[in-house]
Amino acid sequence: MVSINLKCTLLAPPEKVAAVLLEHAYLGRFFNAQFSQLKSHNKGEMKGGAGAIRQVKTPLAIFSEQIISASNKYICYRIMGDKPVANHQGDIYLTPIEHEGNTATGLRYCITFKPPWWMPSSLIKLFVKHDISQALNKLARYFKEHNV
Repeated sequence: MVSINLKCTLLAPPEKVAAVLLEHAYLGRFFNAQFSQLKSHNKGEMKGGAGAIRQVKTPLAIFSEQIISASNKYICYRIMGDKPVANHQGDIYLTPIEHEGNTATGLRYCITFKPPWWMPSSLIKLFVKHDISQALNKLARYFKEHNV
């Protein structure tokens, strides 16, 4: 199993960060992929939350992800099926913190997955970690520039 843990600080409160991360069709602003929402959230869940399914198109693969749980403090999703990796789960923890007198968010992004047998774990870990790091940097810039 591969595990990746990344952290960043975002200049917005957790509820705004969660809302942006659950706008599935617009995640391409941050990640190197195209996203489209295939299924809406379950009745009674927050917008884009539990039950929502999104399709992810990357240059190398097309796959679907399902939101398992979502709140202003935590988002959990998983890749449906075993491609491009197996047992993939993403856990995003959103913690309110104070930053220069305002409420900001401490974000911790944890990913676990099993790579294909033919691909070295260290190589795919490096690729995914780099991609997610870039996305978090874009997300941080977004909140800095939009002053939300």
